[in-house]
Amino acid sequence: MVALEALPDGVPFALDAEVDGVAESLILHRSGDRVRAWLNICPHAGRRLDWAPGRFLLSKAGQLVCAAHGATFELDAGECVAGPCRGQSLRAVPVVVIDGTVRFA
Repeated sequence: MVALEALPDGVPFALDAEVDGVAESLILHRSGDRVRAWLNICPHAGRRLDWAPGRFLLSKAGQLVCAAHGATFELDAGECVAGPCRGQSLRAVPVVVIDGTVRFA
């Protein structure tokens, strides 16, 4: 769980959390009161997308860019729109916002 107000609006945010009983690195993206989450794993090579822990590259269009191979992901559904895994998607992690707290569903 994390407070919605703790997430920067419009900027990918890294968070370590337990998903299905396994500790995972996640990418959270807040857009107003809406939050999306994905595993911090590029579908191309299975590596983290951040270039340093919690530091993500963004394209000029505001898309998430994998630091290892340049795969580019749109931040609405996590789909790869350019690069070596075009057409694949980041693995979504279900989240809900309840009373200002982001919870993993």
